[in-house]
Amino acid sequence: MKHPIHVTSEIGTLRTVLLKRPGKEVENLTPEYLQQLLFDDIPYLPIIQREHDYFAETLKNRGIEVLYLEKLVVETLSNPEIKKQFIDDILRESKANVNGASSVLRDYLHSFTTADMVDKVMSGILKKEIEPSKKSHLYELMEDHYPFYLDPMPNLYFTRDPAASIGNGLSINKMREPARRRESLFMQYIIKYHPRFAGHDIPVWLDRDFGFSIEGGDELVLSDEVIAIGVSARTSARAIEKLALNLFKKQSNFKKVVAVEIPKCRAFMHLDTVFTMVDYDKFTIHPEIQGPTGNMNVYILEKGPDEEHVNITHRTNLQEALKEVLNLDELVLIPCGGGDEIAASREQWNDGSNTLAIAPGVVVTYDRNYISNELLRSYGIEVLEIASSELSRGRGGPRCMSMPIVREDLRK
Repeated sequence: MKHPIHVTSEIGTLRTVLLKRPGKEVENLTPEYLQQLLFDDIPYLPIIQREHDYFAETLKNRGIEVLYLEKLVVETLSNPEIKKQFIDDILRESKANVNGASSVLRDYLHSFTTADMVDKVMSGILKKEIEPSKKSHLYELMEDHYPFYLDPMPNLYFTRDPAASIGNGLSINKMREPARRRESLFMQYIIKYHPRFAGHDIPVWLDRDFGFSIEGGDELVLSDEVIAIGVSARTSARAIEKLALNLFKKQSNFKKVVAVEIPKCRAFMHLDTVFTMVDYDKFTIHPEIQGPTGNMNVYILEKGPDEEHVNITHRTNLQEALKEVLNLDELVLIPCGGGDEIAASREQWNDGSNTLAIAPGVVVTYDRNYISNELLRSYGIEVLEIASSELSRGRGGPRCMSMPIVREDLRK
């Protein structure tokens, strides 16, 4: 394989993608801790797994290689020393819930096979799992009512956010919310130690130790020269500027980063929840991110006078800005829910604008967003629908649930 990571567009034919099948971490959700763990409801595990399997089969049926995060992590940790290092790292990063019991938890995790240990880290460790005889300190015996030593990671099936493939490298992201910050540690280990990626000197454009947050749902590779990034509730302007500086410095083909400001609220969590690319000249959009006259804040970042500065110019019309940076005479914004006030709001809540393009003009969507799906078809887009009664409870759609690793380049 020449490049284990290669993504130069949102719509180039998808060849390899990273997924995570929902697991026991979903069953460790309880009503008391939903907000803390960033869920609005509790999915039913057998059905969410069935729906996710259908999603994966839909991709495989189109010739796409599907990699699973959980399997890659297990393969990555086959070396005992790397496994030991990983356990130490995961315990350190879970310090808020370890409550001084790290030595007990370390022994507990080492007692499992690698596969079971990875599953345990992802699904969470309940305090009741540790035998009282293993608790030798007063602070371990006098536990509070919080049930976990290690929190579950129910958001893991949204593989888009912890890291983002850009060109032949990736950003390994500092997640905004504490509930998700450990997730990008998995990708850091995979890139460094998994035989598929190790030794390829894969550039990391921005690492997870950077001081400001950025998430993959805000990162859209529009072409081999242009990236769009949402300034959102989860992604900061400082991280966008730093990523732009690093790209301009280290990957010469990228010429522009388009920073798109969207409302900072849960309904509009990332740019890809309100805006995705579906063809060379077609995008989905949720109309509410635009002002009454269609105006919004769009900033174009380009190489500056030196490696520490970028040139920034301001635009107020997203459609015109996209035509400019993509050198298009015409460009279509397809409104979620047909632009109807009620339908658009309802379908956007269930990720009607969160499409996964698997080739130019071919997208995967949730079946529940039937108005948006029919509108896409009316514009000549091939729409592959997947079931979504339980998947949608996590507030993320097909793009959120997938991290492209390899796409074909678009023909010029």
